[in-house]
Amino acid sequence: MLFNSLHFTLFFFVVLCLYWAFPAKWKKPLLLFASYYFYGAWDIRFVALLIGTTSVDFFCARKIHIASTLQKKKLYLIVSLSANLLVLGFFKYFNFFTASFCSLFSLHDSLGLSIILPVGVSFYTFQSMSYTIDVYRSKVKPASALDYFLFVSFFPQLVAGPIVRADQFLPQEREGKKIDFENLHKGIVLFLHGFVKKVLFADILARAIDPIFANPLSYSSGACLLAVYGFAFQIFWDFSGYTDMARGVAKTLGYDLPINFNLPYLSASFGEFWKRWHISLSSWLRDYLYIGLGGNRRGAIKTLRNVFITMALGGLWHGAQWHFVVWGIFHGMLLIVEHGMTMLVKSAVTANRLVLVLRRLIVFHCVCIGWILFRCPNLTVAKNMFVSILSGQWSLAYGQLFLLASVMIFMVWEIVSALANSDRHGDNEVFVKIKSVLSGAAVALAFIYSTTSAPFLYFQF
Repeated sequence: MLFNSLHFTLFFFVVLCLYWAFPAKWKKPLLLFASYYFYGAWDIRFVALLIGTTSVDFFCARKIHIASTLQKKKLYLIVSLSANLLVLGFFKYFNFFTASFCSLFSLHDSLGLSIILPVGVSFYTFQSMSYTIDVYRSKVKPASALDYFLFVSFFPQLVAGPIVRADQFLPQEREGKKIDFENLHKGIVLFLHGFVKKVLFADILARAIDPIFANPLSYSSGACLLAVYGFAFQIFWDFSGYTDMARGVAKTLGYDLPINFNLPYLSASFGEFWKRWHISLSSWLRDYLYIGLGGNRRGAIKTLRNVFITMALGGLWHGAQWHFVVWGIFHGMLLIVEHGMTMLVKSAVTANRLVLVLRRLIVFHCVCIGWILFRCPNLTVAKNMFVSILSGQWSLAYGQLFLLASVMIFMVWEIVSALANSDRHGDNEVFVKIKSVLSGAAVALAFIYSTTSAPFLYFQF
């Protein structure tokens, strides 16, 4: 069930009306039932998997909390983590590792299975794992069954995040929910903003970009370079669009989900980029993997090792393909090099305004190089993309000029929206009026294009 589908529109209208009509004691059961229906609309078989994995974590968290010794706490934590990693390992990585093993030793791969990847499994397993870890670390107390199962399965963020922490969500479940027309309005506006970014911006760019990434050697250097820039904005608008829609839906129900993107392409360092891009995942990897490996507490060499491992596994999280692993390693190396340069260059130099602009350009273009590894279906196609870009043939066809024009127009809309919402220009009638006109036109066009909209990119992860 896609957010930008008629099915979801009808589903959400019914849920919203019932939710605000029901007495307080029935609101959470309604949301839980609606969440399982929402997930079952993808594939009813995997509702049992969702309930099963969350049941294991619910049981283990309870046992961790009442365990009398540290050894028992660790035992139940290991059971919880193992169950989640086994689910991820089987559904997402079984064929990848068996094929890689057989290829390495020149063996015939007879173990390949036709495994259907449960939608959202990477997101809800990480969310559930963070809960048991936080209970183990005494950051949160075990929740009631209803609160916990709703925390994991809450339908706005179930299939593509943001990955919500227990201490962010559980306190909101204890609040009395009353209809708030201001939040209802803000939620609808936020949803429509994400809807436009996904359907109008990301999907139109995808139509121009996909043929180039499918066969880069058939296109000029200029076309391939534009495709790379185009994908940088496509994936941003696609994923941040989903997040805005998820946050908007949640807000109409009285829940606040965390921001997942914060102007990532204005980052002046690679560390800053990962604090602005897919914030819920990068902070999860930092708090539960990087710190778990030792963080920066055991010397410079081990700190760099932990960064490398965290980013490589972060790349693997995105998909069971080597190009995702290489993409993660690439970002790990960028962070390692940056860490070394930070110790050599004085902060006064890096704070210079001209240097700051240069740093932002360098970070953006390095991120774009990484997007080639991320977007291409395999490393061979990625190599062909690099070869084509470096070939020096800069001619552009009408299709590529359309791509360039689309990016420019969409960026103007984003800039005007940002200025209209900023503290400095928020009361400026000119910006508000321009934004209103552009937003109205964009929403109308988005509804026209919504009939041919593609699934969100992060559904495959």
